[in-house]
Amino acid sequence: MQHVPPLEAAVAALVTGLDHDTVPAAALAGARRLMQDQLAVQIGCAALPWSRAVLELARTSHAPGRAHVTVDGDTMSAADAAFVNATYGHGFEYDDAHRASSSHPGSCVVPAALALGEELGSTMREVVSGIVAGYEVYTRLGVLAAPDLLERGFHPHAVLSAFGAAAVAARMRGFDTERTLHALSIALSHCSGTTEYTSTGGSVKRLHAGIGTRNGLRAADMAAAGITGPTTFLTGAKGLFHTFAGRPVAADAVEMFSRSGDFEVTRVWIKPYCCCGINHAFIDGARELAHLADDIATVRLGIQTGGNSIVGSRNAHAYAPQTIEHLQYSLPFQFALALLGLGNGFTTHHDYLTGHLDLSSGSPAATLARRVRIEVDSRLDTEYPGRWVGDITVTHGDRTETHLFVENPRGTAENPMAPDDLDAKFHDLTAAALGPERADTLMKALTAADPSTPVGEFTALLRR
Repeated sequence: MQHVPPLEAAVAALVTGLDHDTVPAAALAGARRLMQDQLAVQIGCAALPWSRAVLELARTSHAPGRAHVTVDGDTMSAADAAFVNATYGHGFEYDDAHRASSSHPGSCVVPAALALGEELGSTMREVVSGIVAGYEVYTRLGVLAAPDLLERGFHPHAVLSAFGAAAVAARMRGFDTERTLHALSIALSHCSGTTEYTSTGGSVKRLHAGIGTRNGLRAADMAAAGITGPTTFLTGAKGLFHTFAGRPVAADAVEMFSRSGDFEVTRVWIKPYCCCGINHAFIDGARELAHLADDIATVRLGIQTGGNSIVGSRNAHAYAPQTIEHLQYSLPFQFALALLGLGNGFTTHHDYLTGHLDLSSGSPAATLARRVRIEVDSRLDTEYPGRWVGDITVTHGDRTETHLFVENPRGTAENPMAPDDLDAKFHDLTAAALGPERADTLMKALTAADPSTPVGEFTALLRR
């Protein structure tokens, strides 16, 4: 085998050296919370139109296998089931986020590990180990590539999910270090996806998790079959960082993967709002200011550079959404919805999707959104790297001002959702699709987190 640079070697070593019994309790708790939220979103979003379209596509083209589609219960190969389930899990901007990498690892690693676990006949011990390994590779690479991926127009999730799923598979299939390295290297050839959808829409964005997850599992299949990849897939002159981030990786990058006891999965961000996470700090602020809504003349929102490219003035329809994608990535409208008390959750966005919420140019929300001015503040980039904050100044009718700064949005590791709120989100998303009794049974299984449970016994609870 050719010489392996230190960073690539450290990434592969993290995957092969991870063991469920040595993972800290806080990381195991983070993985459990991640599973609870991700599976709830998969179940609750299975009926969305693009979810149904993906399922019908998979029904006509899937390979046979023992893995199941969430809710509907179709059986197919692990890669195909994970493609469908990951699409469900990322289908409505309601899945978990990882703040420092601006990404959504749960909708990759959870469906990948469960589908592969069904195929392999694993226990939940192996599934959780796969989830943690995939989450750590995905997020640590994402931190090292931030904020450049986002600012250059890439969708970080679309780039990172192939690595996350490949790491899941390498861990669960017991690859040695060399084969693990090739699985991750081959994953680089599957990285793709930009954020143009934030400006002009397109439901293909909903599939980015599914595309990347299936490709990462296939990358591991290729490595198992003897296909090899370049050993410098991260640090080479045409590797991940030079090509996608447009720069070399940081000199201390190896430390990101060699550290022990400090797991990114402890920093899961559970979303309370059904829209891009960059909006969330501003939504929190708007909710605090809602009692002043009738006396607001103008609003100035100070935003970070990367955030502006996703939810701000670089979007073609930020002030006049025409599709659900426009709305979920429009900071002016998300701020207005919160300020007017119309909500930013699943129901509000589903009502817009189905034509039951009027946000046309004459609506109160549109009128208020036009009073919002977005300004990029590079100082925020420097002072709050890896954190999406909100700097809000409202001017009242009498020209007085109220200023509010939100540093840690609700749901982040620094400002976590209360357990009761997390459980309420779970039941809100699962009860209608599974029925209240089955949803309760699933919650009890998640809470018990018994590592000896056969994965097939657990996934049976995810189906009607």
